[in-house]
Amino acid sequence: MKLPSRRWAVVATVGTLAALAAIEPSVSPPIVKGDAFVTAQTGGVLNIEGGECFSDPAYSREAAELVVRYEPCESGADNQSYGFLRADDGPWDRARLADFAWQGCRGYFDRRWPDRAGGTLDFYPILPTGQTWADGDRTVMCVVYRPRGRLTDSVLPLR
Repeated sequence: MKLPSRRWAVVATVGTLAALAAIEPSVSPPIVKGDAFVTAQTGGVLNIEGGECFSDPAYSREAAELVVRYEPCESGADNQSYGFLRADDGPWDRARLADFAWQGCRGYFDRRWPDRAGGTLDFYPILPTGQTWADGDRTVMCVVYRPRGRLTDSVLPLR
């Protein structure tokens, strides 16, 4: 009895793997943005105002750092600012600040999108850092985004 050659076994294996790759949909996992994704020290974030859209952080050779850039909501964007919170004065306590920010931004989010936008939107807070806190920064920015893609327009509800 003659066994198939190794070359044919390799070809068959490669062909099977290629066929599986061709029929297996390539779905990227949803993006999850947390309270360290963008901070008050990320370049450009302090230029973003309420309701404005902006990019995810990307390295800028001109600035020699990670920056976010304003993007018109109508042109598509990664994020949109939807509210601001003011933290109480006191010593820097990142855990306490993060808890305050998540609770406050969740409240704003749930009021604006009571059905949580059918699961298509999510939110995250942008926190002051220890350094910006020492400089008097007490502002938290609340940001909405689409985990499975870019925003195609403003997502703020009309009220």
